[in-house]
Amino acid sequence: MVELCNVSDHEQVVDVMVALTRPSRLDSVMITGNERMELYLSLRRRGFARAATPETCRIPRQRHVIGLVTGPNPMAALLQAAPFLSANSAVAVLIESREAGSSMNIRHRLQQIGFRIEAGVRCHRGFVLFASRRGFSQLEQAA
Repeated sequence: MVELCNVSDHEQVVDVMVALTRPSRLDSVMITGNERMELYLSLRRRGFARAATPETCRIPRQRHVIGLVTGPNPMAALLQAAPFLSANSAVAVLIESREAGSSMNIRHRLQQIGFRIEAGVRCHRGFVLFASRRGFSQLEQAA
């Protein structure tokens, strides 16, 4: 578990998501959810030049290797991020404390779109779930 002192809840969520997904400064990062602009600006301040939101990257071309999902409706934000993510991508989803009951739905949805859950970390605002998929387009073609 990651414990950070004297850091705002928002910055702690960003720290946890970056620690779990381990993006390089050159990786394409897709950010969705209600807090996408705050997260986008926070990543840009940290040197991630290729961070994007659905508004800044209008054509879903499945080229982003990292997805960061926040907000009160993580299921909708996850579905919004999916078309932008590559076949070999990783995603971090914030499940806020008040959304704890929907965590099983989010886990099921992640598995449906080809992600394998690998880790989870508790933070002040809830739980950050980390999942990755490897070669998902090959699985789609085989099905």
